[in-house]
Amino acid sequence: MFKEFSIGKKAISLVMLVLILDQAFKIWIKTHMMIGQEFRVFGDWFIIHFTENNGMAFGMEFGGKIGKIILSLFRIIAISGIAWYLYRLVEQKANRGLILSVALILAGAIGNILDSMFYGLIFNESYGQVASLFPPEGGYSSFLYGKVVDMLYFPVIHGQYPHWVPFLGGDDFLFFRPVFNLADSSITIGVVIILLFQKRFFGTKEDAKIQKIKTDESIAE
Repeated sequence: MFKEFSIGKKAISLVMLVLILDQAFKIWIKTHMMIGQEFRVFGDWFIIHFTENNGMAFGMEFGGKIGKIILSLFRIIAISGIAWYLYRLVEQKANRGLILSVALILAGAIGNILDSMFYGLIFNESYGQVASLFPPEGGYSSFLYGKVVDMLYFPVIHGQYPHWVPFLGGDDFLFFRPVFNLADSSITIGVVIILLFQKRFFGTKEDAKIQKIKTDESIAE
């Protein structure tokens, strides 16, 4: 549907690249590591730590089995909405940065819903064993009940709260605690770029004309 737009092709290519990298990394983790297993990439601040979650991004949980199915269905609806919005942006020849940022968000959303949709069907459990892809006995769960694979862990700062801090004094402090994946990163990067450049992305057509005039004047000088 993006044939006539070169930026549309770039957006599709970006979505496909993120999905391929995200799924390849997750499949490698599932077929080479057990839950809780980890190895250090760069000292104590970048660790590959295998975990799974039933819910939202960065390992957050949401409402047990009922919450899981509600969240999965919501994600599918949200992905459809984001895809439609991306199509409209391309059709309207919106800012390229905005288009590619939305493409990153779409790729991340699809990456995580694929785990929920299919991983329970194609993998067995990773507790106490390395999971097998397409095991003879079948997967560990059913459609839409798969767990999202997380592995990126950046415990950059580790210490203790000062004793004078209410309720937390003396407790361990760890930044950044959540374990996440490439799909989560893709969503976060897309959102942060939009927030940082929202004036440029969502400026009026009049603003764009003024900016073009200033640019032309600068070139003429």
